[in-house]
Amino acid sequence: MFKLSEIIKSIAVSAWFMFLTFPILVIKVNTYEKTIDWRWKNMILIGIASFFLSFLWRYMLKQKEYGSDKKKSKASSFFKNTVKNPKFYTSSIVLILCLIIAFPFVFSIYQTNIMTSALMYVVLGLGLNIVVGLAGLLDLGYVAFFAVGAYSYALLNHHFGITFFMALPIGALLGAFFGILLGFPVLRLKGDYLAIVTLGFGEIIRLILENWNDFSFGPSGIANIPKPSFFGINLSIYETTTYMYFIMILLVFLTVFVVNRLEDSRIGRAWIALKEDEVACQAMGIDKTKTKLYAFATGAAWAGLAGVVFAAKTSFINPASFTFLESAIILSLIVLGGMGSIFGVITGAFIFILLPEYLRAFSDYRMLVFGAAMVLMMVFRPQGIIKKRRRFYKISDSGGKKQR
Repeated sequence: MFKLSEIIKSIAVSAWFMFLTFPILVIKVNTYEKTIDWRWKNMILIGIASFFLSFLWRYMLKQKEYGSDKKKSKASSFFKNTVKNPKFYTSSIVLILCLIIAFPFVFSIYQTNIMTSALMYVVLGLGLNIVVGLAGLLDLGYVAFFAVGAYSYALLNHHFGITFFMALPIGALLGAFFGILLGFPVLRLKGDYLAIVTLGFGEIIRLILENWNDFSFGPSGIANIPKPSFFGINLSIYETTTYMYFIMILLVFLTVFVVNRLEDSRIGRAWIALKEDEVACQAMGIDKTKTKLYAFATGAAWAGLAGVVFAAKTSFINPASFTFLESAIILSLIVLGGMGSIFGVITGAFIFILLPEYLRAFSDYRMLVFGAAMVLMMVFRPQGIIKKRRRFYKISDSGGKKQR
């Protein structure tokens, strides 16, 4: 139960909000008739809404602080018993595969196109997750590598006739190359300083593409970028959209497989050690320079790969498609889904990309929703929707073998 002091605090918050919004929402000056309209109804609505929101906020904080341990233990034991059941894995995999295959044939072209965009952001999120989630390097200029991949396909196709599938590895290699170029100047930086430098790098790439007209065609961009062909067969719009969807499905599976294997590898453990403590990481004999460069290059390679797909999907690119907002969205979906968690990043990508499309009535408030979602996640679930499980080892009683 709430104390009287908590209710008084909510009333004080409500009064403060009414005071702040009074000149904007209550007073309306009619310059034509030279009159003032007093909209007291707006002030009452603001007061009631702010009171209940403040009350709800305090209630949620109380629930977080004094949550029932018995309910948590019952829920966790039920979840563990369900997940450990082999039938659960088999049925889940079969169901997911059936949904993936049937999606473009059941839903419209518009829905398939939206899902392709979401899958593209899954690849981008998993690539940035290597840099931020595993290595702990805050990169705010990740969209620059995305732009490198997109422009590599557009320019190579325009000048040399390079096809989509030939451009995929080229875009990944160019992205990795630019990731190494970014990695060298920031080897000694971390935290806020690293974020500022990477942000500047992303803006430099965008401004170069916007002002170097002879190279990138400037603000007018590059149009008529060909979509991938199926063994030289001309496809219709519906067939092309379906084809792009299945290409992205394969790229997502490839990305999940590679990222998962990297996380379990020697370099993956080095990234995690670098994130936890750089001094201890060096004391264990890990080369900090190479480890950071590997992280930047690997993450940038997946951004370059996704950039090639983006150029082929949209058939038109210009520098306005690669602003800081894109980097912020990719970073936000990682934080929302769960930093370092593969399934968390996938969940965050679907939420951030699909919800704005299905809730277009609130498109004007997209940034407000992003900010509110980040605040709520940081307060009530800072680990993200799907928390990354830390690996641990224990010694069994029989045989003395280590089990993970």
